[in-house]
Amino acid sequence: MIAKINHGTNLMGALIYNFKKVENLKAEIIFTQKIAERADGVRTIHDLYDSFEPYLIANRKTEKPSLHISLNPDPKDLVDDPTFILLAKDYMEKMGYGNQAFVLFKHTDVERTHLHIVSVNIDRLGRKISDSFEKRKSMSVCKELENKYNLHPANLKQNESLKSSFRPVDYKKGDLKSQISSIVRYIPSYYKFSTLGSYNALLSLFNIRAEKVENNWRGIPIEGLVYFALNEKAEKAGPPFKSSLFGKKSGMKQVELDFSKSKDILNNHPSKKLIQSTIEMVLHSSSSESDFKKSLVEQGINIVVHKNKEGRIYGITFIDHENRTVWNGSQLGKGFSANRFNEIWNEVSPQDIDKSKPKSIQYSMSNENQHSLKSSNFSTIDSIFPMTDFALIENLFFPLQTDNYEEKEFEKKRRKKKKRKKS
Repeated sequence: MIAKINHGTNLMGALIYNFKKVENLKAEIIFTQKIAERADGVRTIHDLYDSFEPYLIANRKTEKPSLHISLNPDPKDLVDDPTFILLAKDYMEKMGYGNQAFVLFKHTDVERTHLHIVSVNIDRLGRKISDSFEKRKSMSVCKELENKYNLHPANLKQNESLKSSFRPVDYKKGDLKSQISSIVRYIPSYYKFSTLGSYNALLSLFNIRAEKVENNWRGIPIEGLVYFALNEKAEKAGPPFKSSLFGKKSGMKQVELDFSKSKDILNNHPSKKLIQSTIEMVLHSSSSESDFKKSLVEQGINIVVHKNKEGRIYGITFIDHENRTVWNGSQLGKGFSANRFNEIWNEVSPQDIDKSKPKSIQYSMSNENQHSLKSSNFSTIDSIFPMTDFALIENLFFPLQTDNYEEKEFEKKRRKKKKRKKS
């Protein structure tokens, strides 16, 4: 079972999200705790909200009082409603929310029948309920409940030997070729991305950009990639490095092959429905664009938003570190398109979106540092990866390398040559 926990600012948004599912017969309320009931048994969204209002009024200083949790058993688990209720109550109790008012929704809109719990993370005196080590605690609780209710264990595909405190390229430290090499040689092996744009969205988190170059040699067109390190303002910091310096995995031919393979894998990826659900859950629990982005980072998902010079969104990419997948909004469906987010955040209609080629680039981080860069070649990118919060994606599955690819290849050839001479 996989649990997704979101602390948000917009409790009503979380209720609206689930109630829409109920209205469309894709969800139902199967249990409530400490929620006022009407004599006729009818539940309205405002009645539910009224039951949470005393908590919100008493709130002392918690910025994100809304609690929205999804519990996702394996699709093979056939769980009936009474067991779902016991499961949810056990989970809330073990996570420290056992005495809270909450509403339990069962969602049946995807193959994986799952639960959504809407509550608040403050008690009736307005005090914040501790969420220390929440993710670690939740994983432990899920494992315990899997055993108790005979559920299939979650397949997180974590490789402990590959965990590391991975860091982006730092142009100030020098030796850029080795720093870039340590990243671009591993990303294709551990992440799935289907376009150069999504590849660059991923690379941007590590202060790197790849650019396609085209040349002509004796009438034969040749395509390749060059890599640049970026500074804190997203400016190119240092010379370009040919992909051949980093081995075949980072070259144009192999990367395009990765695009093709990833496209097929992503179309049928088992995590697709879960990431859709997570994004929707966070979106409806958030009150602003920045709030949404920060909350997504807490879920292990980065968002890269492409904007034109007027600030209108024309592209959006989601990077799911838990499942190591990179999704363009359109790949996830119409509800995750740039047009939708442009309407939500910029309050303009899709017809008003300027699709002309933009002329500026802007990286905005979730920490206090915000930078912008003017360029005649790039589009606006609003990236939300906090450079100081790398613990949030501790499981990036990359061993930090400082070796030089060319030196290793030279040494390998030297040993082979020496071996041939001996024989």
